[in-house]
Amino acid sequence: MSIRSLSTSTLTEQTRYSKMSASFGAFPLTVPYLVVAGGGGGSVGGGGAGGYRSSVSAESSGGGASAETPLEVPAGTHLVTVGAGGTGFTGGTQGTNGEDSVFSSVTSLGGGGGDNSASDSSPGKSGGSGGGGYLNGAGGTGETGQGFAGGSGAGFDAGGGGGGASETGDPAASNTVGGDGGDGVASSISGSSVTRAGGGAGLRASSGGAGGGGAPQTSGTANTGGGGGAATGGQTPGNGGSGVVYIRLPQTAVVTKGASHTMNVISDGAFRIYEFTAGDDDITIA
Repeated sequence: MSIRSLSTSTLTEQTRYSKMSASFGAFPLTVPYLVVAGGGGGSVGGGGAGGYRSSVSAESSGGGASAETPLEVPAGTHLVTVGAGGTGFTGGTQGTNGEDSVFSSVTSLGGGGGDNSASDSSPGKSGGSGGGGYLNGAGGTGETGQGFAGGSGAGFDAGGGGGGASETGDPAASNTVGGDGGDGVASSISGSSVTRAGGGAGLRASSGGAGGGGAPQTSGTANTGGGGGAATGGQTPGNGGSGVVYIRLPQTAVVTKGASHTMNVISDGAFRIYEFTAGDDDITIA
């Protein structure tokens, strides 16, 4: 005889069993993650921070969002990509966007490049967090749940700060006072609290945002997704900092990295934290 229906109580017990199995290392695994994309390159406006997505309990994602739901991950192969930082302008009009970072179905967008356009209405580039503007241009927009917009420019000699994961980049206050980069978000997934994904400083600003954002003529910090700091003619703007990917798995899981990956493993009681600092490849979880 075929089964025509299941009671609500039966489905509830199956759900409870699935959650218990995941917590004890049976597949699918419940996997907290932190995925930070590469920061945008600086120009006259500061580079925007790389997109910031986190599912770590009691922490935040970028753009003012709460932590996301951890992934339910089956055994098998899963893509892990660590986005490179964007480049500061080199005779062109804008810094380039950073590259996306990926874990399985989770993608964080590269930070927006800072603006250096001759058009008053041209904004900084949009991205995970937006790049800072120049002249009267607005800052680029940030991606919902990943980061904030860049600050606007002011005149020919001051740029807006790049947006950060936790706040908007500051606008330039005048044509002699640029905007600081927006701050990033702190996470303890690596074992201690580290702030990542700060925006780069605009031209004639004081500092990049907390979390790896570059000061003027300074690159964003590697593996933070910080935006590159701004510069003007004859100076060298900063590049965006590369991103980083963290996943937390039970000790019972076996992870094999891809050929292109640079991976570190951190022990945490019954769990291991896998830190990916470079690469674009499949990992295998068994």
